[in-house]
Amino acid sequence: MNPPGDGAKRGLRELKKEETRTLIADTAWRLFADRGFDAVPVAEIAREARVSEATVFNYFPRKEDLLYSRLEGFGERLVEAVDSRAAGESVLDAVRRFLLQPAGMLAQAGAGDHDALTRLRTVNRMVADSPALRAREQRAIADTTAALAARLAAETDAPDAEVTSYVTANALMGVHRALIDHVRRSVLADETPDRLATEVREYGAKAFALLAHGLADHGARPAADHRVRPADEREGA
Repeated sequence: MNPPGDGAKRGLRELKKEETRTLIADTAWRLFADRGFDAVPVAEIAREARVSEATVFNYFPRKEDLLYSRLEGFGERLVEAVDSRAAGESVLDAVRRFLLQPAGMLAQAGAGDHDALTRLRTVNRMVADSPALRAREQRAIADTTAALAARLAAETDAPDAEVTSYVTANALMGVHRALIDHVRRSVLADETPDRLATEVREYGAKAFALLAHGLADHGARPAADHRVRPADEREGA
Protein backbone atom coordinates (compact mmCIF):
# COMPACT_ATOMS: atom_id res chain seq x y z
CA MET A 1 0.00 0.00 0.00
CA ASN A 2 1.37 3.41 -1.00
CA PRO A 3 1.82 5.97 1.80
CA PRO A 4 -0.61 8.92 1.88
CA GLY A 5 0.32 11.64 -0.56
CA ASP A 6 2.56 9.37 -2.66
CA GLY A 7 0.37 9.79 -5.72
CA ALA A 8 0.36 13.55 -5.32
CA LYS A 9 4.17 13.58 -5.10
CA ARG A 10 4.43 11.53 -8.30
CA GLY A 11 2.03 13.94 -9.96
CA LEU A 12 4.14 16.91 -8.92
CA ARG A 13 7.30 15.21 -10.18
CA GLU A 14 5.71 14.55 -13.56
CA LEU A 15 4.51 18.14 -13.74
CA LYS A 16 8.00 19.39 -12.93
CA LYS A 17 9.49 17.16 -15.61
CA GLU A 18 7.04 18.44 -18.20
CA GLU A 19 7.76 22.05 -17.21
CA THR A 20 11.51 21.42 -17.54
CA ARG A 21 11.05 19.75 -20.92
CA THR A 22 8.93 22.65 -22.17
CA LEU A 23 11.44 25.21 -20.88
CA ILE A 24 14.33 23.48 -22.66
CA ALA A 25 12.40 23.15 -25.93
CA ASP A 26 11.19 26.76 -25.86
CA THR A 27 14.72 28.00 -25.12
CA ALA A 28 16.14 25.96 -27.99
CA TRP A 29 13.51 27.24 -30.42
CA ARG A 30 14.23 30.83 -29.48
CA LEU A 31 17.97 30.42 -29.96
CA PHE A 32 17.60 28.41 -33.18
CA ALA A 33 15.20 30.97 -34.62
CA ASP A 34 17.54 33.83 -33.73
CA ARG A 35 20.81 32.34 -34.99
CA GLY A 36 20.19 29.06 -36.79
CA PHE A 37 20.40 25.40 -35.81
CA ASP A 38 24.13 24.81 -36.39
CA ALA A 39 25.22 28.02 -34.67
CA VAL A 40 23.71 27.11 -31.29
CA PRO A 41 25.49 24.44 -29.21
CA VAL A 42 23.56 22.32 -26.76
CA ALA A 43 25.73 23.70 -23.95
CA GLU A 44 24.38 27.19 -24.64
CA ILE A 45 20.80 25.95 -24.59
CA ALA A 46 21.49 24.35 -21.22
CA ARG A 47 22.95 27.58 -19.83
CA GLU A 48 20.03 29.66 -21.08
CA ALA A 49 17.51 27.20 -19.63
CA ARG A 50 19.52 26.97 -16.37
CA VAL A 51 19.88 23.22 -16.50
CA SER A 52 22.84 20.92 -17.04
CA GLU A 53 23.81 19.72 -20.50
CA ALA A 54 23.15 16.17 -19.28
CA THR A 55 19.60 17.19 -18.39
CA VAL A 56 19.04 18.48 -21.92
CA PHE A 57 20.14 15.12 -23.35
CA ASN A 58 17.98 13.24 -20.83
CA TYR A 59 14.92 14.90 -22.36
CA PHE A 60 16.17 15.21 -25.93
CA PRO A 61 18.69 12.48 -26.90
CA ARG A 62 19.53 14.19 -30.23
CA LYS A 63 19.91 17.86 -30.99
CA GLU A 64 17.31 17.58 -33.78
CA ASP A 65 14.77 16.47 -31.18
CA LEU A 66 14.94 19.97 -29.68
CA LEU A 67 13.73 21.47 -32.93
CA TYR A 68 11.05 18.90 -33.68
CA SER A 69 9.56 18.52 -30.22
CA ARG A 70 6.97 21.12 -31.20
CA LEU A 71 6.14 19.36 -34.47
CA GLU A 72 5.68 16.09 -32.59
CA GLY A 73 3.55 17.85 -29.98
CA PHE A 74 1.52 19.29 -32.84
CA GLY A 75 1.02 15.77 -34.19
CA GLU A 76 -0.13 14.51 -30.81
CA ARG A 77 -2.66 17.33 -30.55
CA LEU A 78 -3.92 16.56 -34.06
CA VAL A 79 -4.59 12.93 -33.13
CA GLU A 80 -6.27 14.11 -29.92
CA ALA A 81 -8.49 16.43 -31.98
CA VAL A 82 -9.62 13.44 -34.03
CA ASP A 83 -10.13 11.36 -30.88
CA SER A 84 -12.26 14.05 -29.24
CA ARG A 85 -14.33 15.03 -32.27
CA ALA A 86 -18.03 15.45 -31.67
CA ALA A 87 -20.56 12.78 -32.57
CA GLY A 88 -21.37 13.08 -36.24
CA GLU A 89 -18.19 14.99 -37.11
CA SER A 90 -16.10 13.28 -39.77
CA VAL A 91 -12.37 12.67 -39.48
CA LEU A 92 -11.82 14.99 -42.44
CA ASP A 93 -13.73 17.81 -40.75
CA ALA A 94 -11.83 17.34 -37.49
CA VAL A 95 -8.42 17.43 -39.20
CA ARG A 96 -9.44 20.37 -41.40
CA ARG A 97 -10.64 22.35 -38.38
CA PHE A 98 -7.42 21.63 -36.51
CA LEU A 99 -4.99 22.34 -39.35
CA LEU A 100 -6.59 25.51 -40.66
CA GLN A 101 -6.94 27.37 -37.38
CA PRO A 102 -4.53 30.37 -37.24
CA ALA A 103 -1.60 29.60 -34.95
CA GLY A 104 2.12 29.93 -34.37
CA MET A 105 4.74 32.06 -36.07
CA LEU A 106 2.84 32.14 -39.37
CA ALA A 107 -0.21 33.73 -37.77
CA GLN A 108 2.00 36.20 -35.89
CA ALA A 109 3.95 37.09 -39.05
CA GLY A 110 0.72 37.54 -40.99
CA ALA A 111 -0.46 39.96 -38.31
CA GLY A 112 2.59 42.15 -38.90
CA ASP A 113 5.01 40.80 -36.26
CA HIS A 114 8.39 41.40 -37.92
CA ASP A 115 10.29 39.35 -35.32
CA ALA A 116 7.97 36.39 -35.92
CA LEU A 117 8.61 36.65 -39.67
CA THR A 118 12.36 36.71 -39.09
CA ARG A 119 12.13 33.61 -36.88
CA LEU A 120 9.85 31.88 -39.39
CA ARG A 121 12.36 32.47 -42.18
CA THR A 122 15.31 31.41 -40.04
CA VAL A 123 13.68 28.15 -38.97
CA ASN A 124 12.57 27.27 -42.51
CA ARG A 125 15.94 28.17 -43.98
CA MET A 126 17.84 25.96 -41.55
CA VAL A 127 15.49 23.04 -42.25
CA ALA A 128 15.77 23.56 -46.02
CA ASP A 129 19.58 23.61 -45.78
CA SER A 130 19.91 20.49 -43.62
CA PRO A 131 19.25 16.98 -44.98
CA ALA A 132 19.28 15.68 -41.39
CA LEU A 133 16.56 18.13 -40.30
CA ARG A 134 14.44 17.43 -43.37
CA ALA A 135 14.68 13.69 -42.69
CA ARG A 136 13.74 14.30 -39.05
CA GLU A 137 10.75 16.37 -40.16
CA GLN A 138 9.53 13.64 -42.50
CA ARG A 139 9.92 11.05 -39.74
CA ALA A 140 7.85 13.17 -37.36
CA ILE A 141 5.10 13.52 -39.98
CA ALA A 142 5.25 9.79 -40.74
CA ASP A 143 4.90 9.00 -37.02
CA THR A 144 1.81 11.23 -36.79
CA THR A 145 0.36 9.57 -39.89
CA ALA A 146 0.88 6.11 -38.39
CA ALA A 147 -0.66 7.18 -35.06
CA LEU A 148 -3.68 8.67 -36.83
CA ALA A 149 -4.12 5.54 -38.94
CA ALA A 150 -3.98 3.34 -35.83
CA ARG A 151 -6.66 5.42 -34.08
CA LEU A 152 -8.94 5.26 -37.11
CA ALA A 153 -8.45 1.52 -37.49
CA ALA A 154 -9.33 1.03 -33.82
CA GLU A 155 -12.72 2.65 -34.39
CA THR A 156 -13.93 -0.07 -36.74
CA ASP A 157 -13.76 -3.85 -36.96
CA ALA A 158 -14.04 -3.92 -40.75
CA PRO A 159 -11.66 -6.43 -42.34
CA ASP A 160 -10.07 -3.71 -44.48
CA ALA A 161 -9.74 -1.22 -41.62
CA GLU A 162 -5.95 -1.31 -41.56
CA VAL A 163 -5.65 -0.47 -45.26
CA THR A 164 -8.42 2.13 -45.51
CA SER A 165 -7.34 3.84 -42.31
CA TYR A 166 -3.77 4.14 -43.55
CA VAL A 167 -4.96 5.52 -46.89
CA THR A 168 -7.19 8.04 -45.09
CA ALA A 169 -4.43 9.14 -42.71
CA ASN A 170 -1.93 9.58 -45.56
CA ALA A 171 -4.39 11.63 -47.60
CA LEU A 172 -5.18 13.94 -44.69
CA MET A 173 -1.55 14.35 -43.64
CA GLY A 174 -0.66 14.95 -47.28
CA VAL A 175 -2.50 18.27 -47.00
CA HIS A 176 -0.37 19.12 -43.97
CA ARG A 177 2.86 18.25 -45.80
CA ALA A 178 1.84 20.29 -48.85
CA LEU A 179 1.03 23.35 -46.73
CA ILE A 180 4.37 23.09 -44.89
CA ASP A 181 6.17 23.01 -48.25
CA HIS A 182 4.15 25.95 -49.56
CA VAL A 183 4.94 28.08 -46.51
CA ARG A 184 8.63 27.16 -46.73
CA ARG A 185 8.90 28.08 -50.41
CA SER A 186 7.04 31.33 -49.86
CA VAL A 187 8.98 32.62 -46.85
CA LEU A 188 12.33 31.65 -48.35
CA ALA A 189 11.41 33.50 -51.54
CA ASP A 190 10.94 36.62 -49.34
CA GLU A 191 7.28 36.88 -50.25
CA THR A 192 5.36 39.24 -47.99
CA PRO A 193 3.56 37.34 -45.22
CA ASP A 194 0.47 39.54 -44.95
CA ARG A 195 -1.52 37.21 -47.20
CA LEU A 196 0.36 33.98 -46.57
CA ALA A 197 -1.69 32.91 -43.52
CA THR A 198 -4.91 33.59 -45.44
CA GLU A 199 -3.49 31.84 -48.50
CA VAL A 200 -2.65 28.76 -46.45
CA ARG A 201 -6.23 28.58 -45.19
CA GLU A 202 -7.62 29.04 -48.72
CA TYR A 203 -5.32 26.43 -50.27
CA GLY A 204 -5.94 24.07 -47.38
CA ALA A 205 -9.70 24.44 -47.71
CA LYS A 206 -9.46 23.63 -51.44
CA ALA A 207 -7.29 20.60 -50.74
CA PHE A 208 -9.72 19.25 -48.14
CA ALA A 209 -12.63 19.92 -50.50
CA LEU A 210 -10.82 17.83 -53.12
CA LEU A 211 -10.57 14.96 -50.65
CA ALA A 212 -14.18 15.40 -49.56
CA HIS A 213 -15.53 15.32 -53.11
CA GLY A 214 -13.27 12.48 -54.28
CA LEU A 215 -10.52 12.10 -56.86
CA ALA A 216 -12.53 10.30 -59.52
CA ASP A 217 -12.54 13.22 -61.96
CA HIS A 218 -9.50 15.11 -60.73
CA GLY A 219 -6.82 15.51 -63.39
CA ALA A 220 -8.82 13.69 -66.04
CA ARG A 221 -7.29 14.20 -69.48
CA PRO A 222 -9.45 15.44 -72.34
CA ALA A 223 -10.60 13.03 -75.03
CA ALA A 224 -7.80 11.96 -77.38
CA ASP A 225 -9.17 13.86 -80.40
CA HIS A 226 -9.08 17.13 -78.39
CA ARG A 227 -5.50 16.81 -77.20
CA VAL A 228 -2.84 19.03 -78.73
CA ARG A 229 -0.65 16.85 -80.91
CA PRO A 230 3.12 17.30 -81.15
CA ALA A 231 4.26 19.60 -83.95
CA ASP A 232 5.90 16.78 -85.95
CA GLU A 233 2.68 14.76 -85.80
CA ARG A 234 0.58 17.73 -86.97
CA GLU A 235 2.97 18.24 -89.87
CA GLY A 236 2.82 14.58 -90.82
CA ALA A 237 6.46 13.91 -89.93
